[in-house]
Amino acid sequence: MSVPSAQALDAALGTVIDPELRRPVTELGMVESVASDGAGRVRAVVLLTIAGCPLRETITADATAALSAVEGVTGVDVELKVMSTEQRTALKEQLKGAGAARGIPFNEPGSLTRVYAVASGKGGVGKSSVTVNLACAMAAKGLRVGIVDADIYGFSVPALMGITQSPTRVDEMILPPVAYGVKVISIGMFVTGNQPVAWRGPMLHRALEQFLTDVYFGDLDALFLDLPPGTGDVAISVAQLLPKAEILVVTTPQPAAADVAERAGAIALQTGQKVAGVVENMSFLTLPDGSTMELFGSGGGAILAGRLSQTVNAPVELLGRIPLDVALREGGDTGAPIVLSTPESPAAQALIGIADKLAARPRGLAGLKLGMSPK
Repeated sequence: MSVPSAQALDAALGTVIDPELRRPVTELGMVESVASDGAGRVRAVVLLTIAGCPLRETITADATAALSAVEGVTGVDVELKVMSTEQRTALKEQLKGAGAARGIPFNEPGSLTRVYAVASGKGGVGKSSVTVNLACAMAAKGLRVGIVDADIYGFSVPALMGITQSPTRVDEMILPPVAYGVKVISIGMFVTGNQPVAWRGPMLHRALEQFLTDVYFGDLDALFLDLPPGTGDVAISVAQLLPKAEILVVTTPQPAAADVAERAGAIALQTGQKVAGVVENMSFLTLPDGSTMELFGSGGGAILAGRLSQTVNAPVELLGRIPLDVALREGGDTGAPIVLSTPESPAAQALIGIADKLAARPRGLAGLKLGMSPK
């Protein structure tokens, strides 16, 4: 039996993706050494970013599986060590650039990330469920997606995504947990149990700012912010911290609910933001005989889109109508988004359709330096 070559072992480790940074461990400088003895037994030394890395078992299992698949390998031993201060510094510079100033990367001139602030006039319209499912639907199509749970008081995204692990802190940089290919950060990951968060406005602003500056999301195609209901402190902070964010308004079909939701979208007139569109949730219930029942009335989404078009003096589209579906509620309770667990269901199809519309919008190049000069 031939002894596995060093090139083959390196190539195998190149397929091991760091669960948090979503890049090969070989690119991140996490492989200290890998070699095989004359009998084909391989020993690999992998460097963790911190000693208490919550995904050490995942990295060990993935590295073992990748090396075991190499022809000639008879056994694998993976030893985990921890990066030195110098190695962590080099990693941070590789990710953020040498001497990178602390700031919000999504505001950089070269950022192409589409930022969607998911808003509603009041609670109980399913805004968080819509956020989670749209993000997961985009990620399932291969896009790089992140979620900031900006509903500090009523955080729910970790539970809806089935996330129980805490973020990893590498010095001042925070690595967000990843679920279903989506990077997620929430204040719920920093509190114990079901402890309430009782903060005033300045602390809310500071928490949101830290999520946007200290959390390393990498280059994203789309970032969703799950906002609290209404037009209070967080909505104002989002407009200040992410002036290019587009507002995605969620409402129910009840005209009275649309009246309240209009305020959440109309704030764009004061902040200079764009309205990405309107999503109507809980539109109808399909009965066993195939007929539909409109439990919460009808037409609210279309009414809202029309009013916002007039208010902001620009076309605002009703992106889709999501029916009531038991599977949607069950997926939220179990941390399994319906677009992944039951993609053929009517509610999932409606959500996937909305995600497709948002994903099809090109990332704008306006104002970007293209690195060309006339000759």
